[in-house]
Amino acid sequence: MTIQPSDSILIVDFGSQVTQLIARRVREAGVYSEIAPFNAAEAAFERMKPKGIILSGSPASVPEDGSPRAPQCLFDSGLPILGICYGQQVMSHQLGGEVRPGHETGEGGEFGRAFLTVTEECILFDGLWQVGERHQVWMSHGDKVTQFAPGFRIVATSDGAPFALIADDERRYYGTQFHPEVAHTPDGAKLIANFVHKVCGLSGD
Repeated sequence: MTIQPSDSILIVDFGSQVTQLIARRVREAGVYSEIAPFNAAEAAFERMKPKGIILSGSPASVPEDGSPRAPQCLFDSGLPILGICYGQQVMSHQLGGEVRPGHETGEGGEFGRAFLTVTEECILFDGLWQVGERHQVWMSHGDKVTQFAPGFRIVATSDGAPFALIADDERRYYGTQFHPEVAHTPDGAKLIANFVHKVCGLSGD
């Protein structure tokens, strides 16, 4: 018999090479998580009854026909959601925003080290980043959000990603165009910990 932890995070995997790192960061924050492929995420959600959801990155392209989507039940659940890279893009797309291939926007993507500027306060930045500061992050995306979904505000920008971090505080939806789970984003683990502790309200036992 397995005992399901009462406090858990569901990580929806869209095929990123670094999804396991997301799970590690959540575990480092003292909280149990499970990874489920996007096409099995609804069943995992029903079984786990998580307190929060993280959408992973992906080599896929949101504008392409047949690219992975998140189950609608996740957005209907009222739970906090953190979308990372493709996760931010697919969340924006499914909630009414627009995602376009980088070559269409004339700017291409961003790959490697980048610097974002904090433009507004956000709960993910608590005890970490202040408005006006610049911080190193790791980017790896070809597509970009060109119009974000209703309810979101931009809280950080980078040269190549005007929507480097977006927030819908009312619904507790957050999206990062960069990868906070990798070591090349030095404060990334703390951003994920803030999501787990301060947004999802999990104590970390």
